[in-house]
Amino acid sequence: MTPLSPGSADALLFDLGRVVLDIDFSKAIACWAGHAGCRPESIVASFVRDTEAYRLHEVGKISDEDYFASLRASLGIGISDAQFLEGWNAIFAGEMPDIAELLPRAAKQMPLYAFSNTNRPHVDYFSKEYGDLLGHFRELYLSSSIGLRKPDAEAFDHVVAAMGVPASRIVFFDDLAENVEGARARGLIGVHVTSPRDVGDALKKLGI
Repeated sequence: MTPLSPGSADALLFDLGRVVLDIDFSKAIACWAGHAGCRPESIVASFVRDTEAYRLHEVGKISDEDYFASLRASLGIGISDAQFLEGWNAIFAGEMPDIAELLPRAAKQMPLYAFSNTNRPHVDYFSKEYGDLLGHFRELYLSSSIGLRKPDAEAFDHVVAAMGVPASRIVFFDDLAENVEGARARGLIGVHVTSPRDVGDALKKLGI
């Protein structure tokens, strides 16, 4: 990994889930179980997040209704689209610790951008719920809007081109190792966020 130091970056690029916004999928499971009248454990046993339908939903290739239909079939619960949506949006568990202080501080020194694998219902929800926090980003690159998702090379190339900053001058923060590796393979400086301290520590090394 390229060492971080003052002057080593011209822009910061943040994943959203578990870097800026806290995510708790157990909240979705609990909500769906409540509507279905079953134990959460029975849904956990059947719930696989990264399915083909999940990936297609994240790049805007299938509708919310089609994705919820796939969940209805795989989980074996007959709840409505509205009930699925309620649980789907319940995963947002607030801001990550310290991020509300770190983002405005960083934004005073260089432009901030976000790049997230996400879907239309989540975008609608977090744009309203966390609008003030997300306002620190100059641009949000969202998989469901750009039709590309991490860790694909094409996705990182698209975002770098849109930012107009050399890849080697962009520091990218993500909680998933495969996304960090994907970014590094395209020339970005990758920071693997495994705890809330990691963002603050990296910013300190950058002199922020």
